[in-house]
Amino acid sequence: MQGQSQQQAYDRGITIFSPDGRLYQVEYAREAVKRGTASVGVRTDEGVVLAADTRVRSPLLERSSVEKIHKIDDHIGIASAGHVADARQLIDFARQDAQVNHLRYDEPIDVESLTKDITDQIQQYTQTGGARPFGVALIVGGIENGEPRLFETDPSGTPYEWQALAVGGNREDLIDFFEEEYREDLDLDGGIDLALRGLATVGDDELDPEGVALGTVDVETEQYRQHTTDEIATYVEEIDVGGEEE
Repeated sequence: MQGQSQQQAYDRGITIFSPDGRLYQVEYAREAVKRGTASVGVRTDEGVVLAADTRVRSPLLERSSVEKIHKIDDHIGIASAGHVADARQLIDFARQDAQVNHLRYDEPIDVESLTKDITDQIQQYTQTGGARPFGVALIVGGIENGEPRLFETDPSGTPYEWQALAVGGNREDLIDFFEEEYREDLDLDGGIDLALRGLATVGDDELDPEGVALGTVDVETEQYRQHTTDEIATYVEEIDVGGEEE
C-alpha cells in the first residue's frame, strides 16, 4: 500500500522524478499525442512539405474548423498532433516570437531558432508546479538561408531535426514507411507524393482530399503556401494513392 502511494506521488507531481528517473506526466503527454490523428513532414532539396489527416468524425462538423497546419511566418509552417487547444497556445507563441524577431532585428527568424524558442516554452511546463506539460507535438518546417529545415518538438521540450517524420497516431508505421521510401534527391512534388502516400498507408479507407491538409514552403520563393482541396485532389489522382501508380 505504501508503495502504491509513492507511485501516485510520482504520477501526479510534474516536478518529481520517479526513482528510475522518469517524469510520468511527460510520458502521459506523449500518450496524448499518440491519440491524435497523424501529421507528417518531408524535407526535399526544393522545399519542405507538411501534411495532416484532418478527417472529421461527424458530417455535422465544419471541416474548415479542423486546423492542423498553420502559417507562422512567410517562410515557416507548423503541423500539429495531439490536443488542439495546447497546439493553439504554442502556435500563438510561435507567431508572436516570429513577429518580435522582425521588429527587433528587421529580419525573418531562423527555423532552428524558432523551434528552440518553442521547445524552451514547452520545457518550462515540465518543471513548474501547478501546471502540466503540453499534450501536443509539432512539426516545424521552413526555409533558412536558402536551405530547407524540418524539426520536431515533443512534450519534453526537446527539438529534433529530421529528413522525414510523423507525429500523432501510427507514428511508428509512418516512420517505417518513410525509412523505406524516402530519397535525398526528392523534388517538392516527390515530397508531396511521399507525404500523401504515407497518410494513405495508415488510413482504413481511401485517402479523401477533403480530409487532408497540405502546406509547402519552397526554396525558390521562400513562401509558405496552403494548398486547396482541388489541388490536393489533383495530387491524389496523379499518384493514385491506395492503388498502383500509373
